[in-house]
Amino acid sequence: MRILVVEDERKLAAFLKHGLEEESYSVDIAYDGETALELASQNAYDAIILDVMLPKLDGFAVLAQLRARGDTTPVIMLTARGTPEERVMGLDLGADDYLPKPFHFEELLARLRSVLRRSSPERTVRLQCGDLVLDTRARVAYRGKEEIPLTPREYALLEYLMRHKNQTLSRTLILQHVWHPSFSGDSNIVDVYIKRLREKIERPGMPPLLQTVRGFGYRLHEPEEHSPGTPSNSA
Repeated sequence: MRILVVEDERKLAAFLKHGLEEESYSVDIAYDGETALELASQNAYDAIILDVMLPKLDGFAVLAQLRARGDTTPVIMLTARGTPEERVMGLDLGADDYLPKPFHFEELLARLRSVLRRSSPERTVRLQCGDLVLDTRARVAYRGKEEIPLTPREYALLEYLMRHKNQTLSRTLILQHVWHPSFSGDSNIVDVYIKRLREKIERPGMPPLLQTVRGFGYRLHEPEEHSPGTPSNSA
C-alpha cells in the first residue's frame, strides 16, 4: 500500500518513512502543503498522514482542497497542539482520524490500519483466492489449514496481488505499490519475489494461483474447480 506522509519536521518525516517501510508500506514524503497537493493529484494513495502546521499551505487548507476536488483518500491528521477546536475543525473538513503529538508509532500504525479497513468495502480483514487466505489483521497467510511463512516484503506483495486478484498487474505497477515509485533498482526484483512467493503458495497437483502474463507482468487467478491434469503456468 502507498502512503503519503506530509510533515515538515524532517527528522520526524524520516522516522515515519523508515517505520512505515519496515511495515511494508510504500511511502512518499511532502514537506509542505503545496507539494502534498501536487503529489496527491499525480498519484493514487491508500492513505495520507497529514501534519497541521505546514509551510505554504497548512494541513487544514490541504485537506479542504483535497475534499473539494473529490479526493476521498483516508487522512490522519497530526498536530502538536491537538485542541478540541482543532480536532473538530479537522473532522468537519473530512479527516478520518486525528492524532496529537507526541504519539507512539504503534498507535499510528493501529489508526492507519483502522482507516484503511474503513475506507473501502475491499479493505476487508480476510482476503481469499481459492483456498489461499490472507488475514490482514494478523498479517498471516494460509493455504488450506497450513500457515505460510512470509517476509514483510513477500506479505506486502501477496496482499497487493490478492486485493487485485484476476487483474493483470505490470512489474512497474507492482514496484510502485509494493516497493516505491522512485525505486532505482532492477525491475527483475519483482520476478525474484514472485518466484519466492510462488514456491511458498503453490501446491503440487493443484491449479496454479500465481500466473505469468508473458511480456507484461503477473496475475493472481481465482481457480475454477480443480480438475486433474490442469496445466501449470509457472514462469
